[in-house]
Amino acid sequence: MDLWFEEIMEKNETNGNKLKPAEIKKFKAMLLAKLTEILGNVTSMETEALRRDRSDLSNMPIHMADLGTDNSEIENILGLMDSERKILLEIYDALRRIEDGTYGICESRDEQIPRGRLKAIPWARYCVACATLLEKGLLAKKQYEEFNGTFPDDLSDDE
Repeated sequence: MDLWFEEIMEKNETNGNKLKPAEIKKFKAMLLAKLTEILGNVTSMETEALRRDRSDLSNMPIHMADLGTDNSEIENILGLMDSERKILLEIYDALRRIEDGTYGICESRDEQIPRGRLKAIPWARYCVACATLLEKGLLAKKQYEEFNGTFPDDLSDDE
C-alpha cells in the first residue's frame, strides 16, 4: 500500500471515520469518474453554446421569436453549466477531504455519514439529518451545534 494512503487512513482512524481503505479507494474512484463525466458535459455545453452563437452570424433575417428562443436556450445552458460547476467544486472538496482524512464525516456532527448516502452522493458533506436542517435554513454548519448543542429528532414541518 502507498505510504500517503496509509497516512490518510491513520488520520481517518483518529477522526473516528470507520470507512475501510478499500471503501475510500472506491469512493475516490467514483468521485474521479463523476469529475470526468461533468468536465465532458461542460465541454459539450460550451461547444453547443458557441455553435449557436456562430449560427447567429448568418446573413438571414432573424425573427424576434427565434431570437428569444435562442436566448432562452443559451440561458438554460449557462444555468446547467453553473450547476455542474458547483458540483465540480464539491467533488474537488471531497477529494481534499479524502487527502486530509476527514472524508465521510458529517461537517456538523463530526459523525460518520452513512455509506448509502456516500454511494448516492459521494461528495456529501453532511448526514441526511443535517442536510435536511441545512435545506430548511436551520443549520449553518457548526453554528447550529454551538447555539443549541442538539439536533431535533423530528424534522417534520408540523412545528
